Amino acid sequence: MNGSSQLRGPDLSHLGTPIAPMTRMHGGFANRMYRLDTDKGSFAVKELNLVDRRRAYRAGDVFRFEQAAFAAGIPMPEPISASHQVLIHRWVDGRSMPEAPVSAPYAFEIGEILARIHSLGVEWTDRSVEGPSARDWPDLAERAAATGQPWADELASHVETFLAIAHFVDTCERPGPVVLTHRDIQPWNLLSRGGRPVVLDWELSGMLDLAGELGSTALGLSKGPGFDDIEPTIFRSVLDGYVAGGGALPPSGPSWFVFTIGGWLGHTRWNIIRCLADVEASTGPDLALSHEVVRDGVRGLPDMFRRLPEFEALLG
Repeated sequence: MNGSSQLRGPDLSHLGTPIAPMTRMHGGFANRMYRLDTDKGSFAVKELNLVDRRRAYRAGDVFRFEQAAFAAGIPMPEPISASHQVLIHRWVDGRSMPEAPVSAPYAFEIGEILARIHSLGVEWTDRSVEGPSARDWPDLAERAAATGQPWADELASHVETFLAIAHFVDTCERPGPVVLTHRDIQPWNLLSRGGRPVVLDWELSGMLDLAGELGSTALGLSKGPGFDDIEPTIFRSVLDGYVAGGGALPPSGPSWFVFTIGGWLGHTRWNIIRCLADVEASTGPDLALSHEVVRDGVRGLPDMFRRLPEFEALLG
């Protein structure tokens, strides 16, 4: 679904003379995306949410990382420019990936791509460590009930589980190694062109425990919307591709999945706070999308946490 442009402020004259109005593209779990067609081509213009970001965005470092990946032949949109407010890439057409198991060749190639990304040798100066997980779930549940949120009862019934998840995220041992990587290769950040992957949305790039990156990616590409129909062969295809690309697998254990569950926990909480404010913000996801994300998190996170032993079994 497209809409008229709401983007204001940045100078886009270096992209050429527009030949059609810039349009907002549907979706965006944290930021807002627009398409701009000019006499110099088509561009993806991403307006970053600067109001309530969960972590600082390092525009210069991420852009330098993207440039290195593009120059190395990683299949991705060409990075054009980056600022604290707006990211610009050349537009790439392709088929959006559904939240469903990908094909084995596609999964294998994603594994190879990850190995190539991890071997780029780009210097990354940010060594900051994320703080402990929030423990304010009882307060959030009370506020949700007091304001009549549609998911308030479900949240209240899972408060103890969310506290247990936060404890797991903060105490799970991460054996390393730590790599500079994309950090979010999931179906919603991928396209398919001729059956082969194109990797989008690099702004979350940074240092990450290798097991967390591999587990998050392999799990995301081997399942549907829930966790009932995970395809182990697709999960393993990602890992086989990583080894074929020159990577070495880290030791098995729960650390393979702590990044996924911790990221989902933080993203759910972030959207809960947006919903409690009950204001249609000028940046970031629409309020309706935030409610959808919260419903998915309140229902899905407890299920995922319960299934951790099943996920570890996928590692063989």
